[in-house]
Amino acid sequence: MENVLVFDDPEQLAHAAAAKFVECAKDAEDRFCVSLAGGNTPRRVYELLATEPFCSQIHWAKVHLFFGDERAVPPDHPDSNYAMVAEALISKVAIHAANVHRIPAELGANVSARAYEEHLKKFFAGQSWPRFDLVLLGMGEDGHTASLFPGSDALAEASRWVVATRNVQTGADRITLTLPVFNEAKHVMFLVVGEKKAQRLKETLRPTPEADGLPVQAIKPTHGTLEWLVDAAAASLLTQS
Repeated sequence: MENVLVFDDPEQLAHAAAAKFVECAKDAEDRFCVSLAGGNTPRRVYELLATEPFCSQIHWAKVHLFFGDERAVPPDHPDSNYAMVAEALISKVAIHAANVHRIPAELGANVSARAYEEHLKKFFAGQSWPRFDLVLLGMGEDGHTASLFPGSDALAEASRWVVATRNVQTGADRITLTLPVFNEAKHVMFLVVGEKKAQRLKETLRPTPEADGLPVQAIKPTHGTLEWLVDAAAASLLTQS
């Protein structure tokens, strides 16, 4: 069931997302498996999770952090999603090192995609697809999510869990989880802020019959929930016909 929640500003949205994270963590039984997103909006959520009142409500020993996508750079590179999360969250909470499952992107896109898929298949042993308790995603101005870009072959992937892809606009190599993986999640939460995202958000949530499908529109959990947390600026066109 799709749900759109509109917040006054990015800070209010970030607090709500952190509260949702805590809620999902409490609902999880033996372990809480999360696929994280990169970008500035999720960064604020991670910073909040490392502080009170959120931090002490989470049983960090059962939390397992994964990554929805990554740039093909070393883990200490300024463009690394892992580096951002490590600075904002991982270094500040009592999570076991073994519970942080980063994409080994320094190996190159193709090798690291295969390695991460093997790692996921060991962790989620016996499952036809991984089943994340929570997936955090963002939306680019072009309608991409994770590293699933418009027109990418990765959008048609039906068997692989992780693939190498490329940002056509920048030429940068990426590694991303695939659509079937995201769609197996128990809960998917999009975080979208800013006026620059307003038109694309409208096209995503209020599509016209002649519109081409966007990658974000392919996120449709098969037996989970989908939630959009957006700020007022991003939602500004949703009430227009």
